[in-house]
Amino acid sequence: MTQDEFAEYIGKLWSMIVWENKKNIADKIIELNGFENIKNRLIDLLYGSDDIAKRWDEFYKNVKQIGPSTMSELLSYINSEEYVICNKVTCECFRYLEVENVPSHNYQYTGKNYKNLCTIAKEIKEKLNENNVTNVDLLIVDYMFWDIVYPLSKKEKNEEIIDDIQIEKDEKQFIHNDIINQIVEIGQWLGFESESEVKIADGAVVDAIWQAQIGNMGKVIYAFEVQTHGSIDSLILNL
Repeated sequence: MTQDEFAEYIGKLWSMIVWENKKNIADKIIELNGFENIKNRLIDLLYGSDDIAKRWDEFYKNVKQIGPSTMSELLSYINSEEYVICNKVTCECFRYLEVENVPSHNYQYTGKNYKNLCTIAKEIKEKLNENNVTNVDLLIVDYMFWDIVYPLSKKEKNEEIIDDIQIEKDEKQFIHNDIINQIVEIGQWLGFESESEVKIADGAVVDAIWQAQIGNMGKVIYAFEVQTHGSIDSLILNL
């Protein structure tokens, strides 16, 4: 796979539809992760022999700029009998069907929770088969969510998800990385040159920056530091 082929491969995904310049996003993924690394990580996620929960966590923890929607979409296209697409819409549908432990926040998209959703989706697939719906796989379950379950869920009033899941150490790392990725994405949407983990001086690395050239006057740069634990003093010192 060449870098251009990778851009085409990623750019065809539904989860990438929001991006107008998909080549730019693919280039950013390569820049942040390294091309050989991202290819090896994808091979392990999609074709590895370990349990899907472990493969999911390893990929999610170690690859920047590729989130649960893209990960699950790739998995479902590779093996639609085993893996379901998992994004905000499908999670809302699972909650509407009263499934427990459905992710509400990015740090909850763990391998364990994704594996559980795949198990539930397969049970839904079997129910469809029992009701004479033929040729059902987990992509068909996804289509059913979008066409039938999601419109029903939108009619619910005053639906509020109460989150009492404790944030453990690994989940704090999930949150930290997710927020950085979201800051970078927001910067890109706003038209800035946006990147994460930028060295600004010897021994000084900030979590994310946005920058823009203002004619011949120089650059405007916004710096972001994300902190999920520790004192506010250390956060201010980093900035």
